[in-house]
This record gives sequence, C-alpha cells and structure tokens, in this order.
Amino acid sequence: MFKKAVAALLIATAMPLAAQQPAPGAAAAPASVPATAPRLIVAISVDQFSADLFSEYRPYYSGGLKRLTHEGAVFPRGYQSHAATETCPGHSTILTGGRPSRTGIIANSWFDLSTPRADKAIYCAEDESVPGSSSGTYAASPVHLKVPTLGGRMKIANPATRVVSVAGKDRAAIMMGGPTADQVWWLGGPQGYVSYKGVATPPLVAKVNAAMAQRLAQANPGFALPAQCVAKDFAVQAGDKRVGTGRFARAAGDYKAFRISPEQDAMTLAFAAAAIESMALGKQAQTDIISIGLSATDYIGHSYGTEGTESCIQVDRLDRELGAFFDRLDQDGIDYVVVLTADHGGHDLPERHRLNAMPMESRVDMALTPKALSNAVAQKAGLPGRQVIWADGPAGDLYFDKGLTAAERARVEAATLTLLRAHPQVEVVFTKAQIAATPSPSGPPESWSLIQEARASFDAERSGDLLLLLKPRVMSIPEQATMGSVATHGSPWDTDRRVPILFWRKGMRPFEQPLGVETVDIMPSLAALIGLPVAKSDIDGRCLDLIAGDGDSCAGQ
Repeated sequence: MFKKAVAALLIATAMPLAAQQPAPGAAAAPASVPATAPRLIVAISVDQFSADLFSEYRPYYSGGLKRLTHEGAVFPRGYQSHAATETCPGHSTILTGGRPSRTGIIANSWFDLSTPRADKAIYCAEDESVPGSSSGTYAASPVHLKVPTLGGRMKIANPATRVVSVAGKDRAAIMMGGPTADQVWWLGGPQGYVSYKGVATPPLVAKVNAAMAQRLAQANPGFALPAQCVAKDFAVQAGDKRVGTGRFARAAGDYKAFRISPEQDAMTLAFAAAAIESMALGKQAQTDIISIGLSATDYIGHSYGTEGTESCIQVDRLDRELGAFFDRLDQDGIDYVVVLTADHGGHDLPERHRLNAMPMESRVDMALTPKALSNAVAQKAGLPGRQVIWADGPAGDLYFDKGLTAAERARVEAATLTLLRAHPQVEVVFTKAQIAATPSPSGPPESWSLIQEARASFDAERSGDLLLLLKPRVMSIPEQATMGSVATHGSPWDTDRRVPILFWRKGMRPFEQPLGVETVDIMPSLAALIGLPVAKSDIDGRCLDLIAGDGDSCAGQ
C-alpha cells in the first residue's frame, strides 16, 4: 500500500504535462457540512502562497485547488494579520488560534543579548539551551512555542488521537505539529526527512527517504510550459542573476535544484499520503490530524520571484499534485476535512515590477542594513567603532546593545530615531513602549493600523527596542553585485499579509466570503467541527461558520 501511495504522486510529477489528465475531484451535491465529526483533519500550508498568487491562477485550476475553490468554503481575503510576515510566525498562527503576540513566535529569529553564547540570534525552532546549538546549526525544538496546537488540544481531550506533521521546512513542521505531536518530519537534506524527536527512523520514513534518493538520482529534464505561463516567459536581470524563464531542469543528484522545485512538494505529499495510509489515520473512532507544510513555492519565490515561468509552473504543479493527493484519500474511503492556507504572502522582484508598469519599485538602501546602520548611529552618538545595534536585516526588530550605559543608550536611541525617520524609504519606526501601550487589535484585519499590526507581533521578552517598517514597494533585499535571494516578504503590507483560506469536506455546500478573516480563525473553526470546546480567552481567532445558508457549524463553541 505504501508503494502505491508514493508511486501515485511521484509518477504524476515525473510525467510531462501533455500526457497528464487533470484530477477532477469528486462531484459534490449541494448540502450543509455533515453533522458528524470528520475522522481526519488535513491542514495544509503552502509557504508564500499569497492571495494575489492564488487569485491570479484561479481560472486555470484543474486539480486539487479546483476542488477546494469550486466545492468548498472560500475565503480569498484571509490575513496573516501581524506585521512580521515570516515563515515561523505565520505557521505558528494556523493551528494555535493565536497571533505571534500570543504564540511567542515573533519572527524567524530574534536576538537575546543576555545569552552567554557568541551567537545572540535565536532561531524560532531551536532549543538554545542544548550545548553547541546556534541559530545556524541548531537543536530543532518547539520549546519557544508558548501555546498548544489543535493537535495538542485534541490529544488532551482524547489521548488516542494521532498527530502527525510533515513539511519541507523544520519550522513549518514544528509550529504546526506542536510539542506533543506523535511524529514530526521535515526535509533535512539529500538524506531525506528527519525529526527533532531523536527517535530511530521508522520503516515508513526509511522507505520515503529511499524513494526520494531514487528520485533525486534521476535527472529531471524540466517541465513543459503551461499555456497560462507563456506570456511570462521573458528574462529579468537582478544583479548577477537572470530569472524568469526557468523550467526546473535538474541534473541527477542536484539536491538544491530538487528542493527549489515542484519536486519537493510532490515528495512531501507522497510522504503525507504514505503516513496516512500506513498509520491508518482517519480509520479509527477518534479524529486524527495531519499537518502538511509545502515549502517549494517559498523557495521558488525567493530564488526567482513570483511572476516568472518558475512560479507559474509551480502553481500548476501544486494544483495537480494536490489533486492526486486528494484522489488517493478518496480511494481509501477516509472521511476527511481539508483546510489550505499560507504562512504569508510575497512580493515580486523590483526589476520585473519596473518592467511591468511599476517604475517606483526599489530595493532597500544599503545604509539601512544592520552593520551600516549601527556604524552610522555609533558615530552620531559619539561611540565610534562600537556595535550599538543588533538586527538580522534592514527591516524589523532592532536591539540596542546591552553593554550601553543608560546615558549611552539614550543617545543611541535618539540618533537611531533621527536617522531612520529622515530616511525616504522608512515608513515608520515604533518604540517598544509605543507598541506595548497599544491594545491588542480587534475588528476587520484589513482596517488595522500599522501599530496594531505591530502589536499583533509583539512579545515583551523577545521583541526589539525599536521596530523599523519600510515603505510599500521597497524590497528589503539590497541591490548587490552578487544576489542570493532576489525577492522576499516580511513587510506589513497586504502583498505579504493576505493569504487564501480554503475549507473543503465532501458533501458541503460551497460558498465564498470575500470579507477579511484571519488565519487564527482556522483552529477554532476546525475545533467546532469535531466538537472540541476552546475557551475564547485562550485564542485570538473566532470560529468561522462553514455552513452556507441556515445552520451554524460554530453553534457548539
């Protein structure tokens, strides 16, 4: 059975587009959400799948995304409502019902200047108390997540519940699975999927890794260009990188190219299908849950941008692979509910935007990068040669060095605010005190102010002394002769905040709600479907009624 599940998905990836048939999905008669609890929750996060990207290709969906959009509850204007629109914070909201201010996951990494280790940066999914751990070479752990996930709550209510999390990235798997998950796996490198739990690799994972090694050993000639991608097939130069025309051709054994391609998501879905099948998830009396983090869209967005052939092919492949995955679950006769969303959105590279009617698009000034800013502030504050500011990029949290005296710190803060507030690319700088004094936001997320977004990302122990937010249409990657990533996310603007939120269950009556909702609404909405009470004081989200027309799926909450 395992081999059939893996083969079904890997064959779909390997076949040329012209030879494939769309995965249509089961026809659904108009009805309300079934009254009985589903036996399996499938929570999918597509990393960097912005609401813009979802909407752009919506007319072309023929597989799994078509099923979700045509037969499910569609919230095209979902929000990762906080300001720090990064991978770890976003994933922490999806199955906890809490914003980063509650989950404690304020960024992919933050600084703890009181730690004795030389590396002051703390990675969101590391346990820095483990000897030798650093933000780059770390002991992976969910220790920083302050609240339980849905799976954790389910296990408290019924210890028989199985909780599994599979992803392309450790932070996605860990933040969605939580500390009490039975199995948490992510793509750890050419060797395949690994876990933070330190257990011996079970036969299932050994087989998955062997299947991946076999796939990796084969070259990929690339994917055919779908018709909807043809207009995007032109090259764009960003520093030394030329992007926009790729097909994901890969030499045998090239793991980096495998990871930054649709092949990675196909392998993750194959793993998820095999886990469901081999563990008989959804086949027992209780409800089980599997979370799936699909990371390729994010890697591709960073490496090539969001508007070239690369991203267009990726969305097409994602749609098809999801269709194959859902068809496999249907064949197994599982009563399952799906939610699909994203951890954040994304913004295309400025060079292509400038070619496409947006001449004002720019890259951030090198003067705002941490080293340059710290040097300029130190000089202005009369502390030349000292590192006075710690940060991991030209936007986000800034931390003042702990070795400063009170008088020196005051001069450094004043100098920093003066420099930043005069810079033409800076939208606003908030002090820690300003953010802390702001009430937690409520109401429609599309109408929040910047300081309300900042408050949703704020943790008194982990957040910086200042928060720097760049103006819209300023890419926070500076222009360099040698480019690594060409595009990114992390801003407080809607390109990065808006994500789709899609629910599907066989037999439900489909509907679309275009008004803004939050990803923190997902957990209580799923909890209501399985009759799991969640105290409103424990979360930031609200239950979304998934019954179109009369009736209310949230009635028991």
